[in-house]
Amino acid sequence: MTESPAAAAPAVRRAVPQDGPALGELDRATWSTLHSVQPRPQPPYEPFFDERHPPQDILVAEAVNEAGVWGLAGYIRVVPPTPLACNAHVRQIQGLAVADWARGRGVGRALVRAGCLAARGEGANRMTLRVLGHNAPARALYEAEGFTVEGVLRGEFFLDGRYVDDVMMGRPLAP
Repeated sequence: MTESPAAAAPAVRRAVPQDGPALGELDRATWSTLHSVQPRPQPPYEPFFDERHPPQDILVAEAVNEAGVWGLAGYIRVVPPTPLACNAHVRQIQGLAVADWARGRGVGRALVRAGCLAARGEGANRMTLRVLGHNAPARALYEAEGFTVEGVLRGEFFLDGRYVDDVMMGRPLAP
C-alpha cells in the first residue's frame, strides 16, 4: 500500500531569496496575538528577508496542500541569540509559522527537528526559545520535542486586554 501525497511527510529545506514574497505572505496570514507581540503588519509590507533576517537563517517546509499541490507549509528561523563568542554554542528559535491548511500534519514538528539538526550541524549544543504563556499548542509541541521551561517573565506583555507571560524554554542538542 502506498502513502497518499496528502499524508506524505513535509520536506524541509534551507530558504532561498526567491522564497521571500511567499514567506512574507505566510507570516501575515498566520499573524496572531497568540504568538506575536508585534503589531499586525500593515501595507506597505516590509520584505521578509533583510540584513537581520537573511535566507540562510530560515528553514522552510513544503507539503501537499488541499489542492494536491506542493506548497509552502511553514518556516522556522534559527539564529545565534547574541553575537558573543561565549554564547556561540547556543541557537535560538526566533520564529515558527505553519500555514492554516498544514496544521496538524507534522509540519511544526518537522521544522523544530530540522532546526535542531541544523543547529547541531553548526556546532551548537543547546537550543532556546521564547513562547507566549497562553500559546498552548506551541508549548505542547516544544515540550514534546524535549524543551523544558527554564524561566517565566510573569505578565511581560499586554495583549488583547490582558497580561501574558513570556516563557523561556531550552533543551540540549545531544549528538
